[in-house]
Amino acid sequence: MPNLKVFTDSTSDLPKQWVDRYEIGVIPLYVVFGDEQLRDGLDITTAELYERVAQNGSLPKTAAPSPADFMAAFEPHVLQGDSILYISLSSELSATYQNALIAAAEYPDASIRVVDSRNLSSAIGLLVMKAVHAASEGESLDSIVSMLETVRPQVETEFVIDTLEYLYKGGRCSGVQNLLGSLLNIRPVIKVIDGKMTPAYKVRGKKEKAMNQMLQNALEKNDLMDNDLIIVVHSFAEDEAKYLQKLLQENTNASEVAISTAGCVISSHCGPKTIGIMYCKKE
Repeated sequence: MPNLKVFTDSTSDLPKQWVDRYEIGVIPLYVVFGDEQLRDGLDITTAELYERVAQNGSLPKTAAPSPADFMAAFEPHVLQGDSILYISLSSELSATYQNALIAAAEYPDASIRVVDSRNLSSAIGLLVMKAVHAASEGESLDSIVSMLETVRPQVETEFVIDTLEYLYKGGRCSGVQNLLGSLLNIRPVIKVIDGKMTPAYKVRGKKEKAMNQMLQNALEKNDLMDNDLIIVVHSFAEDEAKYLQKLLQENTNASEVAISTAGCVISSHCGPKTIGIMYCKKE
């Protein structure tokens, strides 16, 4: 019976210990400063990204892995006769999914399935972990894909952005919005809906107020959670992440509340001190 190799990309923000334990393939996206292309998490860290932005005053661009990048990752497993499952960043946010499909088509005789997560960051990680656990229990590739397509609409993603500066530098809000947001201490809260980042609401005041509102939103759906795994993801907000982790552990029936850190691509869009809560609802 062939092995099943699970791949994802660097935007899944999986903790390294999970990647190592389950031998998950991680294909990096790119952070682009001028003519310099850097692989997310390999050639540049989030700390180095923030340092460069502070020095240059401008954000990098981000780029999807090329079809050739996917082929280089897939081919050794194709040659071994393995089945391959790749779970991608939302196709609404990147060309990553399409490029993976192009690469998979180069191996028509191989068993390769490409699944669009319709999500980002550790919400992708939730799907990846469901896939690796199902694979460890001997589930077939087709049954795992079917399970992911069923679970995918049940993934809840919500995160608080601490500053509008990165949204402004990235062209996602105007200078006036950035100025007013800074003066009035407005914290935007983002949800992922239909694969897209969507402003859900704004909270005026300290970040803790927005963070506690996000926490309350999650706890109100406690009875709907699948109790498998909750992930708190953050970018340079470790203390706040531990605070949310503790309260989620105390007030939900989740088997595990894990903390993950956002990589360079996610951080370049959201900025430092961003923090989010991600979980799956029952089917």
